[in-house]
Amino acid sequence: MPPAKGQDLDFINIAHSHLIHSEWDKLNKLASGFTPFRIKHILLKTRQDYVLSLQLFNWVDLTNSQLNTLDVVSIILHILTKNRKFKSAESILRRTIETRGGGVSDLDFTRRVFEALVYSYRMCESSPRAFDSLFKTHAHMNKFRNASDSFCWMKEYGFYPNIESCNAYLSALNGMNRGDIVLAFYKEMRRCKISPNVYTVNMVIRAYCKVGKLETAVEVFKEMEGLGLVRNVVSYNTMIAGYCSKGLSSSGLKLKYTMEKNGVRPNEVTYNTLMNALCKEGKLHEANKLFKEMRSVNVGPTTVTYNTLISGYSETGNSEMGIRLFEEMSASGVKADILTYNAVIMGLCKEGKTKKAAYMVKELDKEKLVPNSSTFAALITGQCVRENADRAFQIYKSMVRSGCGPNGATFKMIISAFLKNGDYEGALQMLREMMGRAIAPDSDTLSSLFDGLQKSGKGDLTVDLWSEIESQRLMPEGFVKTTIGS
Repeated sequence: MPPAKGQDLDFINIAHSHLIHSEWDKLNKLASGFTPFRIKHILLKTRQDYVLSLQLFNWVDLTNSQLNTLDVVSIILHILTKNRKFKSAESILRRTIETRGGGVSDLDFTRRVFEALVYSYRMCESSPRAFDSLFKTHAHMNKFRNASDSFCWMKEYGFYPNIESCNAYLSALNGMNRGDIVLAFYKEMRRCKISPNVYTVNMVIRAYCKVGKLETAVEVFKEMEGLGLVRNVVSYNTMIAGYCSKGLSSSGLKLKYTMEKNGVRPNEVTYNTLMNALCKEGKLHEANKLFKEMRSVNVGPTTVTYNTLISGYSETGNSEMGIRLFEEMSASGVKADILTYNAVIMGLCKEGKTKKAAYMVKELDKEKLVPNSSTFAALITGQCVRENADRAFQIYKSMVRSGCGPNGATFKMIISAFLKNGDYEGALQMLREMMGRAIAPDSDTLSSLFDGLQKSGKGDLTVDLWSEIESQRLMPEGFVKTTIGS
């Protein structure tokens, strides 16, 4: 940047003097004389005092934000990052990215910010942390392509993000279920000799589990010691979750015992993960044993813990045990949520206890909880169990009025209830409701309906129905005309 001369130099010296003496009224009178060139020179004069520099930048932002050009922004970023004020730097970067003008693409804008940082790097006697902030900010904003490009440009200049920034990127990717990119980036990190820490490897293990490569996840888990990393509770929980996702709760339980042997105390996540897996496998007795153990070692059961067990008992038709746990939960001061109520309601409805279920629904209002699709689906289940298709249809209409969307399973249940009652017109109406939501019926449901219509002397309706289903491209796979005897 060229040196300031003449009127520019005089203005910069006067403005700088007002700034260091906090004479904001005098600075306000000079406001019309500020230019990006003058602001940059004042910032460079105050760069040893990041508070003053930031005060000036913010004042310009309020007075005339257009003066804070990318060149100005790059200088304040260098000043802040050199003074380790990363949150302030990220806040400015985020605002700059979000308020970029039209006419320039997102990626081109990122490139311009990077180039501005390169240009002002030496004059600010800066450190690579400014580039690190650019990479990290894009990661936090879930702008993965921008973050990836920033990383590549940094490498060209011999700059590498620190491990915390890499972890921010990996965490954002995992949050968006982009395990494939997590693994590719981790390999690149290792090539660039960026040393991972325990948080990095935990995320890599999670990514391998998510993409279905459990054996590789186990290998990485075992390699941690060789990397000089001490496995923590998250390391074990991630691996246990990986086993459980594959239906290997026994391997998960073994790892829990290994974890305890190695002096790592299981937490509520450990127990909840294992109990959830055991409940899904119908091993309620073993899940209950873990629940008792959890309390005996002073790991407090959470809402998730109770929801898991209540759902497990509801699924196996033991609503009585579900209610007992619900009452215990309340007595223990653990707050029930909509999932808790839905689990209890579903358990009752599966056993046809619709009056008790209706009472639980009334309790939702007292707890300021709103019924959702699962609540209505449970109530519909109850009426279908009692073969009360008309009442199930009324609840379905209430469900739609409340803005909740029924799924294919709910439609199938009501259609089946109508078919059991020999009400083929009711079943046909529900099928049309289903198709209206672009949900395809399955072969069994459709076969039963076609058979019923033909047996009841309404076979002519099947031809029109066939055409409707075909025209909407909702025909179940493998369902052919011979299925309906035509």
